[in-house]
Amino acid sequence: MQAVRTAIPDVVLFQPRVFGDSRGFFFESFNQRAFDEATGTHHQFVQDNHSRSAKGVLRGLHYQIQQPQGKLVRVVRGAVLDVAVDLRRSSPTFGRWVAEELSEANQNQLWVPPGFGHGFVVLSDVAEFLYKTTDYYAPTHERCIAWNDSTLAIDWKLDQPPVLSPKDAKGLLFSEAELFA
Repeated sequence: MQAVRTAIPDVVLFQPRVFGDSRGFFFESFNQRAFDEATGTHHQFVQDNHSRSAKGVLRGLHYQIQQPQGKLVRVVRGAVLDVAVDLRRSSPTFGRWVAEELSEANQNQLWVPPGFGHGFVVLSDVAEFLYKTTDYYAPTHERCIAWNDSTLAIDWKLDQPPVLSPKDAKGLLFSEAELFA
């Protein structure tokens, strides 16, 4: 597995080595030792999540202000544009974002560390999205920043307005959001 640092060095894109032939394919989707070496950290994953969404659905930008979750995300069906936003005030990349296309075709995974907002928009007719988290879901600590915040100016590569949950439609502006130290 090759690890590539993004424009925000703490966010790492993992590109697996896929072995395939006429029967199908095989790849190692997670290796703790390789993950630790690539990220320079050690996180224990405690929860796996699986979501399915239709084309144009945008989920995010989510984070937990307490019990922050690191997320290792990938797509097993379809394609998404995945976005990570640095919400750590003490970081040299505070307020910056990176985006990567994750798909069943490229098999890539993205490491989104604790202290980041996370979201994705579905590019294909349907997408199934898997992610491992470093802490448990804590709804009382969950926060959401507006996907279309003008300060962040994220290029979601949309050609029409996204489909949002009621919760995501009420996301706060970046300037009003509770952020990390």
